[in-house]
Amino acid sequence: MAQSPLAEPTAAPVDRVGIVGLGVMGGAIARNLLRAGVAVIGHDIDQARTDAFAAAGGRRAASAREVAERVEIVLLLLPSSAALDAVTEGPDGLARGVRKGTTVIEMSTLRLHDKEALRGRLEPQGADVLDCPISGTGVQAERGDIIVYASGSEGAIERCRRVLDLVSREVINVGPFGTGSRIKYIANHLVAIHIAAAGEALALARNAGIDPAFAIRVLSAGAGTSRMLEIRGPMMAARKYSPPSMTIRLFQKDLRIITEFAKSCGVPVPILATASQLFAAALDEEFGELDTASVHEASLRAATSPGPPAAT
Repeated sequence: MAQSPLAEPTAAPVDRVGIVGLGVMGGAIARNLLRAGVAVIGHDIDQARTDAFAAAGGRRAASAREVAERVEIVLLLLPSSAALDAVTEGPDGLARGVRKGTTVIEMSTLRLHDKEALRGRLEPQGADVLDCPISGTGVQAERGDIIVYASGSEGAIERCRRVLDLVSREVINVGPFGTGSRIKYIANHLVAIHIAAAGEALALARNAGIDPAFAIRVLSAGAGTSRMLEIRGPMMAARKYSPPSMTIRLFQKDLRIITEFAKSCGVPVPILATASQLFAAALDEEFGELDTASVHEASLRAATSPGPPAAT
């Protein structure tokens, strides 16, 4: 994995990192760290995930508290604000394990209010908290082809840069705490629209008698391309949406966060609203546990006729 051009060449080597949340993103990041020779202590409430993590060479922890007690850098990759609360509080919570010198890197897509609450909870105990959401899919995370929007104390970012460099294509210091999440909301605004647009465009290709895989190859070479067409288009062409890197159901959370953020900024988002309706239709049609690429099915089902036979 290429080191970020912003990396500190004198950054201290990292020999041990903790991860709470070993799902699609957390699991991929753990595997990349393990491949780089870093000892990873991980926790997840899902036994199958912890089993897979252990099989890859990770060291299990019984709780978030234990993770924080055993390392100085903890990465959080969680699906919801409720999950963040669950791993922070209680006798086995993260808040019981952090200490002066611990850095907690929150990498999930959550409401900024909840990340600020985490910061307010942990920093009085001497910990540093960074807001470092990820741009990229689970497949990209597996390849280390993600971008990290790092925000918070510049000193803490530089201390952790070596860890983040090992799992990403680029680490961008975007500014004070919370800027990372704001940038991520804007990025996901575009992602949602681009996925929905790709799904609609390939439905149009099918009904126009054009093989969708051929359409992706041609469109990707021209001005109409997007990363979502290139990454999720092949799933749409094959109409195979599992295993998911982000489910339709989980993406509803992101759509709500982006909509609330846009409202707080006083910006109407009618294009996002239309895309959200397509994702809601896919959820209603029982594609909720499949990849967001299955929004293509909502466009197909809305089509009035199957179109002529495919031709290239």
